[in-house]
This record gives sequence, C-alpha cells and structure tokens, in this order.
Amino acid sequence: MKDFANASFPPEVISVMEQALDAAVASLPEPVHSTHVQCLAEAILRAADKGERDPQVLQRLALLELQIVRR
Repeated sequence: MKDFANASFPPEVISVMEQALDAAVASLPEPVHSTHVQCLAEAILRAADKGERDPQVLQRLALLELQIVRR
C-alpha cells in the first residue's frame, strides 16, 4: 500500500480499522474486487492516520471515497 510504509497504529486502533474494513466490504455487492478492497483499506488507513477512531465513520468515509474513485 502506498504512503503507509512508516505507519504505526496501536492494537486497539487496528481492531477499529478491521471492523470498518470488514463492514465496508460486506456492504459491497458481489463480486467484490481486490482493487475495491485496497481502495477501502487505504481510505481507512488515511482517516485513521488523521485521528478518526469511530469504525462507522471510517466505513462511511471509505465507501464514499470508493464511489468517487469508481467514476
């Protein structure tokens, strides 16, 4: 993943990011492509790196970004 080589998160934040990613992926229609998962993960990482810790907010931000990128 680009731009995250030096990123470091405590275990509780990683857990929140996992929840957000799992929920975001589960909300996508089948088939889910790996590029979509990568886009979601990167959006979640960026938001978490800026301090967001609410898994629902992380999920929504990632899904919104995916909508913008897909166009």
